[in-house]
Amino acid sequence: MTEITALRPMVPASATAPEAETLPHNIEAEQQLLGAILTNNDVYDRISSLVKAPHFYDPVHQRIYEIAAARIQKNALASPVTLKAFLDDDAGLKELGGPAYLVRLAGAAISAYAARDYAQMIYDLAVRRELIQLGRDIVAQAAKVEVTNEPKDQIIDAEQRLYTLGEQGVAERGFQSFLKAAVEAVNNANAAYQRGGGLAGISTGLIDLDRKLGGLHPSDLLILAGRPSMGKTSLATNIAFNIAKSYKRGRLPDGRDGAVEGGIVGFFSLEMSAEQLAARILSEASEVPSEQIRRGDMQEVEFRRFVDAAKALEACPLYIDDTPALPISQVAARARRLKRTHGLDLLIIDYLQLLKGSSKENRVQEVSEITQGLKAIAKELDIPVVALSQLSRAVESRDDKRPQLSDLRESGSIEQDADVVMFVYREEYYLSRMEPEAGSPAHAEWFKKAENAHGKAEVIIGKQRHGPIGTVELSFEGRFTRFGNLAKPWQGSGSPDAGF
Repeated sequence: MTEITALRPMVPASATAPEAETLPHNIEAEQQLLGAILTNNDVYDRISSLVKAPHFYDPVHQRIYEIAAARIQKNALASPVTLKAFLDDDAGLKELGGPAYLVRLAGAAISAYAARDYAQMIYDLAVRRELIQLGRDIVAQAAKVEVTNEPKDQIIDAEQRLYTLGEQGVAERGFQSFLKAAVEAVNNANAAYQRGGGLAGISTGLIDLDRKLGGLHPSDLLILAGRPSMGKTSLATNIAFNIAKSYKRGRLPDGRDGAVEGGIVGFFSLEMSAEQLAARILSEASEVPSEQIRRGDMQEVEFRRFVDAAKALEACPLYIDDTPALPISQVAARARRLKRTHGLDLLIIDYLQLLKGSSKENRVQEVSEITQGLKAIAKELDIPVVALSQLSRAVESRDDKRPQLSDLRESGSIEQDADVVMFVYREEYYLSRMEPEAGSPAHAEWFKKAENAHGKAEVIIGKQRHGPIGTVELSFEGRFTRFGNLAKPWQGSGSPDAGF
């Protein structure tokens, strides 16, 4: 039998001399894999998630693999005889002896059991060639000095291409047994049990909200929506601060190192600057009103408290990106970079409508692309993503101004793609603008309502894919832009059952 190494030249006829010297490849591995597939089509199912036609170095091998794959996917036989008709006019194959080369490939294949090893080798060498090409492209771009060719844009582009290259070849999950899925479910339940039966996800620091949501779960997209001045950003900032300040690193149940409490938070602030966001957090921590911080109207004791809070929180793992009008692709790239360099357990976007998609013709399609992109980030990085969203003005025209799912602005895809949709509502805000004439009968009723609503807020859970919907009451201190746990009447009397 002819030796496999003698089947064809070591490099394809199309390769230039410099490429032949520098680009890594293994023609024998390609021949062995193709021979195994042509001998036993079942081999294709074992390697198809890893190797694609462009991964082959030899263009003739690429075409043979592509045609064989197309036939096998149609449940048709791929053999030297059946492939002959499709490759009769192939100039590259004619140089190797025509259809007889296919017969020699199948005849010289040693065994199908090593096919996966050959496939991995072919893939690894293809990645090396891609890396070489990427390096050459980076050099060429960097050498081209143009006004429109900014270095920072080149870095982002190179980083995106490197990440895409790194994600290729990851075997698809496909079907898995119920046993494996059940083991994962038990592990998640055990994690919740070990935390005192409360949470499987990350605690927001707001007890009643945690009870309703079970914490913030990895791979979930949570939408936090509301009209202007309801406190969306304040609530998101409070949650980010609570999670970051309680961060503790340790050994996870699966043996990896990670956050055993709290987490590392990434915050995309597309509306406010990083300094403004930091001032809000420090206002809450130091209990100095935010408007006094803005004006610099502080007593010495308040300023000292403000500075001490800043020193205490300087190591807090909260990372803020205040770049305006970011495309969704850059959000993904920057989130990946943060996870790679510092770690990432929660991502917050303030707010969704300020992101940009690639679609410029239709705003609904653009928002749909953005929400799908955010959900993809949550699944890819295995973290919860909280995205703030504006609501339509339809809320203002109703007597009951509590928001509902139909009020989500611009696209039904927000509701569709989200695992959880929450609305922030403060009745106190509306009542303060509806005060009747003092001394009138209506004023007494208004005063009673305003007194009852003072310092309170509602988080209305309009959708929850894995749990109940309903309303959670929170306290709200406008001076410090701080949401907190609302004390129940029974908590003062010492009878916990009275509140249920």
